[in-house]
Amino acid sequence: MLDSGWVLAVSGCAVGGVIGFVARRSHFCTMAALERHWYAGDDRPLRSWVLAALTALIATQALAAAGLVDVSQSFYLTEPMPLAGAILGGLMFGFGMALVGTCGFGALVRLGGGNLRALVVLTGLGLAALAAQRGLTAHFRINILEPLSLNLAPYGGQSLGALASGALGFSAALPLALLIGAAGLWWVFKSSQFRAERSRVSAGIIIGLCITAGWVITSHYAAHALRPVQIEAGSFVMPVGETILQIIAFTGEFPDYGVGLVVGVFLGAALSAFRSDDMRWEACDDARELGRHLLGAFLMGTGGVFALGCTIGQGVSAFSLMAISVPLVMISIALGARMGLGLLMEGNAFGFLADWRATDTKG
Repeated sequence: MLDSGWVLAVSGCAVGGVIGFVARRSHFCTMAALERHWYAGDDRPLRSWVLAALTALIATQALAAAGLVDVSQSFYLTEPMPLAGAILGGLMFGFGMALVGTCGFGALVRLGGGNLRALVVLTGLGLAALAAQRGLTAHFRINILEPLSLNLAPYGGQSLGALASGALGFSAALPLALLIGAAGLWWVFKSSQFRAERSRVSAGIIIGLCITAGWVITSHYAAHALRPVQIEAGSFVMPVGETILQIIAFTGEFPDYGVGLVVGVFLGAALSAFRSDDMRWEACDDARELGRHLLGAFLMGTGGVFALGCTIGQGVSAFSLMAISVPLVMISIALGARMGLGLLMEGNAFGFLADWRATDTKG
């Protein structure tokens, strides 16, 4: 079976199908979770997203400690960490996400229901990602951002577990993951409203386990295959670009796990929409909306490559490895998204800063 060049793509498609189906049914979306938290005071969608990240963390680190998965060669842990890329890329991605109303993963889920705006976003995102990886904007990334990197190899590596293990003199990755997981799960489940929503709870757990499944599949295949295999679990920036390449050109290579995952999420979301009778064609209302979606797609595709991931790639996949880049990227994405929403909804990208200062003064 491992001799087949299609096994990674088929495996990714199967896992992606589960993710897409569950995400569509439970309305799992990072941008929507942030927006509801900031503007409606409803943090149930955010808790579901955090539950997915915590589930992936605990499951991945437990399997790694048992020797059942090897994630040491993941690009999230390679040296050095693009410090400037993490911050600038995160800001760009978050701002673009606000302009579009969702991320690359959310766009795939929306496309499954017939949303043609999502097709515009995914096309623009994929092309921008290709340009940032190996095209015009790659020159800026290589010559300006990459020199501003942080090398933590002398201290143990690019993960919190490796740094803790180096400082303590023993393998501390699993205990640290369990500690972080316990604290996070306490916050997630302390809400009685969230506990009552079984669909959101199950969605977070299932999506987290699917991310862990990606590490298991790709690391196992890499250990036995006769060709180089990228160790990955789930990201929706560069794999979208690679999917476009596979569709329009013969590259001479079989689709990898990431391409299969992208296709699977779309198919799973489409199946969910069909079963729920929730399929309908949607398109941009006017040229202004189209322009906003194209700009947002460019910012997400470019920023996602600069930051080595998206809300799922960094927020769930890299988080499961306790990569040092995660807090930098995710805080930057959240800040960029808040600025974008402020500009769209309040006419001031930095208006929320005044609100915070006013709240602190009253406090």
